[in-house]
Amino acid sequence: MSAAAVSFHDARLRSRALLALNAVGAAARRLGVERPRLDPGEIVAAARRQAATDETGGESFREPLERYLAAAEAEAELHTFGRLAVRGMLVASLANRFRLHAWARAHPEVREERIAAPWVIVGLPRTGTSLLSILLGQDPLARAPLTWEAARPVPPPTLADAAHDPRIAECARETGQLLRLNPPLRAMHPWGPTIAQECVAFFMLDVRTLGVETQACVPSYGRWLESCDMAPAYAQHRLALQTLQSAQPTERWVLKSPNHLWCLETLRASYPDARIVWTHRDPGPVVTSLASLNTAMQSIFTRRSDPRSVAEEWKHKARHAVQRGLAFDASADPGWCCHVSYAELVADPVATVRRIYRHFGDDVGMLHARRMQAWMRERPQETFGRHAYDPADFGWSWDSLASEFRAYRERFSIARER
Repeated sequence: MSAAAVSFHDARLRSRALLALNAVGAAARRLGVERPRLDPGEIVAAARRQAATDETGGESFREPLERYLAAAEAEAELHTFGRLAVRGMLVASLANRFRLHAWARAHPEVREERIAAPWVIVGLPRTGTSLLSILLGQDPLARAPLTWEAARPVPPPTLADAAHDPRIAECARETGQLLRLNPPLRAMHPWGPTIAQECVAFFMLDVRTLGVETQACVPSYGRWLESCDMAPAYAQHRLALQTLQSAQPTERWVLKSPNHLWCLETLRASYPDARIVWTHRDPGPVVTSLASLNTAMQSIFTRRSDPRSVAEEWKHKARHAVQRGLAFDASADPGWCCHVSYAELVADPVATVRRIYRHFGDDVGMLHARRMQAWMRERPQETFGRHAYDPADFGWSWDSLASEFRAYRERFSIARER
């Protein structure tokens, strides 16, 4: 059995305090009482108190918030700690939104910041997106949002104080708590307050994002997200980048999230000059690893004991993403993005980045090349072990996954991994 399956079945809760908390919650549930309440109005009120402002930046978050909470109540089987975690996530995200808009109102110049030709990596997770994001971010003229900045973007950290901002330690403490609750996550994903973060965090400001689905299995919200208007989420995304850029100027942002694959039309309307890179890898290990990671993530929040429903939901998300990407690719102008294979990237990362730059009519600078080479020499290798995963844990096989994603593999000549 894989590490993720062991985590899901045998190590769900390691703290006596959490066991006691969930026992009390279970007793209350038998009496028909669920605590804490997942009420949209109460969550918005708590976010306003936390943000200390009446500014909301509009009401676009209301519908996704209500849909997500309804799905969490009906589908996620959250225990008491899971309900606390979901409530805390939503309060923090909305408080960030409210602070962001209050800051922009007090500092209207931030809206004048131009987000020029950002790098946007749209590949599925586990396809080399983190590595590519870090390498692109070695360009002295570019940068990616860091985990701690994305978690608490306001006030925007300045060049003078960013290195010793207390939010870095706060983020490190929160990450450490998560990893102590679920140690196998260390080997599944890079963690740390100062590593490059997915820009999906900025979509959370509008509660229109895959990010809120990592803590709860909410299929009805997921289906709504697939077809909803993402323009309001991109508006929050842009304002967050503008605010951060106003305090630490950069020539170009490095952004990544598979969420973009679902809404490429909206991405290009929001950032018409974006340099889009789509990373490709055999979907077999990609989907299995993704299922493993998310079942492990959700294991500390839910009463559910069988990981297969969570795995099926994330397989659906991966399939939907590539289908939407394929449809867009079929109708878009040639060269709309740079396609990169995982095998190519891993074999020669620096040469791959050079090819990406050439695709967009640019060249890698000498300092950028030296910085990439230095990072590759020093990067950590499996510090916390390898992430083991097996499709059999979820009722799949490598052959069944290959068949299910055949159209995608054939379109981009993606070889099956052995």
